[in-house]
Amino acid sequence: MFVESLRFRLESTDGSPVKEYRVKDGNVEVRTLGSEGRSDRHTENVWWRLTPEQLSIHVERNSVVAQWLERRLGWRRLLQACVGEPSMWKSGEKKSGENTSHPLL
Repeated sequence: MFVESLRFRLESTDGSPVKEYRVKDGNVEVRTLGSEGRSDRHTENVWWRLTPEQLSIHVERNSVVAQWLERRLGWRRLLQACVGEPSMWKSGEKKSGENTSHPLL
């Protein structure tokens, strides 16, 4: 069973803000956290939905975010999100028999 609030935190070594990603209600969302992973008062609960274009860039670059999303959603759902198909899935759903792992990850 998937946990609805599973998140992925991406920290940098150069002091850039921490980014936290989640899948909620069929959308991939991100927020920026202040230093050391603490929420900034102004953006504490502000989550932004990633556009299909932003998701496509992650996939094209094979970023760690794309790799996490592929493991979390499966490649078909990730592809649907990249081309902007309506969300027919929720983060906790998994079609029977669907293999969400990728042999190269």
